[in-house]
Amino acid sequence: MKLVQLLPIGNVDEALLQDLRPAVAKTFRVSCEVLPVRLDPEFAYHGERQQYHSSEILHRMQSFRTADSWRVLGIVAVDLYIPILTFVFGEAQMGGPCAVISSHRLRQEFYGLPPDPELFRQRVIKEAVHELGHTLSLTHCEDYSCAMAPSHAVEWIDLKKSTLCSSCQAVAAPVTQLSPVRIF
Repeated sequence: MKLVQLLPIGNVDEALLQDLRPAVAKTFRVSCEVLPVRLDPEFAYHGERQQYHSSEILHRMQSFRTADSWRVLGIVAVDLYIPILTFVFGEAQMGGPCAVISSHRLRQEFYGLPPDPELFRQRVIKEAVHELGHTLSLTHCEDYSCAMAPSHAVEWIDLKKSTLCSSCQAVAAPVTQLSPVRIF
C-alpha cells in the first residue's frame, strides 16, 4: 500500500498537519497519515548559523520509515539550510523515500507583514508537493506555474500552483497512480 507519512519535527502546529494531509493525498492519490511521533530537531542545530541542517534531518528521518511507508515528509517550523545556500524551504532525497519542508520562511510574519493564514497554508502545500516530487525523481521544471518550478524566494512560491504540470505528471506516472494527462 502506498502511504505518505507526515512526520512532525519539533513544534509543528497540529492544524497545519491536518490541512496538509488531504492535500498530499489528493495530489499524489495515496493515503496520507500523520505519524504519532515527533522528531526533536536539536541534533541538527548549528549555532554558528542559528539554523538547522536539513540534510542531517533527512538522514535521521530514515529511522521513522515503516513497512507501510511509501514516502516520509518531515515538517518543521525552524529555519533550514544546506552549506552552499543561505536557507532552503525544504530538501528531498532525489528518488528516495524522505523529504523535509520548513514553514519558517513561508509565514508572512517572517517578512514583517501581517499574518495571512490562507497564503501560508497554500505555500506549505506547494512546498510539500515540490519536495515530494523530488522523491519521485522530478527535477526543477521550466513551467513557472508547476509545483516543481524552483523557488529561491517566497514570491516564486506564490507564482506557482500546488499541482504538477502535464510533463511532470508524465514523468511521475510510472512511480505513482497519477495519470500522465493534466487532470487538476
